[in-house]
Amino acid sequence: MDNPPKFNWSTPSDLKNRLRRLWQRGEILASSLAQEPLFPLRLPIKGPTSAQISADFTATRDWIADWCNQKAIPIEWRAFSHRLFGENQMPSAAMIPDAESAVRILATRREWDTYQEMISRCRDSFPELLEWLAKRAMTALDLAPDWPAILAVVAWVRDHPRSGLYLRQIDAPGVHTKLVEKHRSVISELLERVLTQDAIDAPGRGASGFARRYGFRDKPERIRIRFLDPACAISPERIGLDLTLDATAFAALDPPVERVFITENEVNFLAFPDCARSLVIFGSGYGWSALAAASWLHRRTILYWGDIDTHGFAILDQLRASFPDVRSMLMDREVFLQHRKFWTTEPNSVRHELPRLTSEEESTLEALRAHTETSAPRLEQEKLPFSMLESALQAILLHSNAQDGGCHPI
Repeated sequence: MDNPPKFNWSTPSDLKNRLRRLWQRGEILASSLAQEPLFPLRLPIKGPTSAQISADFTATRDWIADWCNQKAIPIEWRAFSHRLFGENQMPSAAMIPDAESAVRILATRREWDTYQEMISRCRDSFPELLEWLAKRAMTALDLAPDWPAILAVVAWVRDHPRSGLYLRQIDAPGVHTKLVEKHRSVISELLERVLTQDAIDAPGRGASGFARRYGFRDKPERIRIRFLDPACAISPERIGLDLTLDATAFAALDPPVERVFITENEVNFLAFPDCARSLVIFGSGYGWSALAAASWLHRRTILYWGDIDTHGFAILDQLRASFPDVRSMLMDREVFLQHRKFWTTEPNSVRHELPRLTSEEESTLEALRAHTETSAPRLEQEKLPFSMLESALQAILLHSNAQDGGCHPI
């Protein structure tokens, strides 16, 4: 029976839902590991007041009958006396004596047994992970199919600290690279509890720093460049002008160029006009550690061309942390306003301070942030006419101090 709309009395379904919320928070699962016992658990039942009994005794009688008829939830009863209806019994609380009773009421036996098996595995091999199981019970239950393999990864890393191998080389039952990548954040949480401090590389943080933090060999960063002057290229007749190098090879390059352009768009990278003593780098968005390691690059003129949006300026700001003298091109307010018809909306715009921008760049950024007609407008670099790029390169030539440099068809 449903409660009459005018009353708000607890029903067996209400009590079951309250119990289920405890389950969904992981409290029932973790009760066997909790320092403070959850059970026996007493859940109060809200029933009719004396005035409500008088107002509708039939509803009261039916409500009591509902509790009498249900057999799943153990009930604590209390006696009540009413001037019109005499002595009666009314449910006052649900009494759940232990986790087994809660599991039976919720019909979650399979999940309970699975979690208990996970606890058993940890007690045998990783007792330091029991606290994590208690705090992250529902997360752990979701991981159950992969739990043996996850523990195998943790055991392998513990037994092979700072291995210097690739993740692919973990040789443990049920373990493969995709499993490690899929559960990287959880594996990291577990390793933090298992490994000694000398087995952890503190600067390695987040998903990108997983390999470094736990002593694995990370895949080398790749840098793609294209020489805009064949005379400066490395054996252009044999390996061409478009090259992809790892960070070490790029750092050792030291080519005879004066200018280095960086663009975030691959088509622009491929179509970038020929330019004497110059090369162009296909940018990788945020993160410039691979470039920063190249000492020769610090002695070149660097020009960055990105989208006119908040992320474009944030990338420029970050690039200047490694290369303070880098200049921007085609990212000014005039270019932005002249191409209004090509504006699109930028999702998740950057709001934090960008302290390395020039006053002109800062003005353009403020125009992006404060514009009222379009929410977070942006102008992508590929929307600009190609002739504008050619004109910009000619302007760079005019202001260059190079004796015989210049941007021109070669």
